Amino acid sequence: MKKHIKKSDIFQSKVETQPDNRLFRFSLGHALYEEGDTKRSIPHLKLCVESRKDWMLPRILLGKALIDIGSVVEAKYYLETALELATTQKHDDPANELRCILSDL
Repeated sequence: MKKHIKKSDIFQSKVETQPDNRLFRFSLGHALYEEGDTKRSIPHLKLCVESRKDWMLPRILLGKALIDIGSVVEAKYYLETALELATTQKHDDPANELRCILSDL
C-alpha cells in the first residue's frame, strides 16, 4: 500500500528549502488550513499578508482561520481588507463570499 502524502508535507519541505518563497508559504498555509491544522496555518498566511498589500487570497484564508480559533475581531480586520481588495480588483465571487462572512460576524 502506498502511504498517503499530505499536501502540507510537500509544501513544508519546499518552504524549508526556500523559506522566502511566498507562494510556497501560501500553499503551505492553505494546505494546513484545508487539512484542519488551522493554528499552524496562521503564521504562514500572516507572512503572505505582510509580504504584499494587494494579495487578497491569504487575507481571506487568514480571516477564516482566525474565526475558527475564535479571534473574530482580528479576523474581521483581515476580511474587511480582503473585501476592499476584491472590490477594487473586481473579483465579484470572493467579494460576495466576504460580504456573507462579514454579515454573519
